[in-house]
Amino acid sequence: MRADVWLWAVRLFKSRSSSAALLRSGRVRVNGTVAKPATSVAVGDTITWRDPLRDRKVVVVELLPKRVGAPLAVKAYRDESPPMPTRQEREAVGVRDRGAGRPTKRERREIDRLRGTRRGR
Repeated sequence: MRADVWLWAVRLFKSRSSSAALLRSGRVRVNGTVAKPATSVAVGDTITWRDPLRDRKVVVVELLPKRVGAPLAVKAYRDESPPMPTRQEREAVGVRDRGAGRPTKRERREIDRLRGTRRGR
């Protein structure tokens, strides 16, 4: 089954085109290798990508030929993603005074360290 169709069918993305766009960007990995929209997924495969708030890790439990309701879709994958950051954690990171300008290189590194992300890979 195609990766973009499966991600859309289990309701991890709102539309198939949005799942395909993320796959085309090269930020989605299936079993550790960069995936394209037509990459085949099978039961037991691990799919990882970066959401705006956290890293997502999903294991395929069941292949669905078409989009299904939310209660059935949840049973088709096992979510091994870290928990969502709390509101306080999200607000604490990256808050700058208004008019302070762009962050310096040192400030950028500190922000990245707090967020747990790396830039310039």
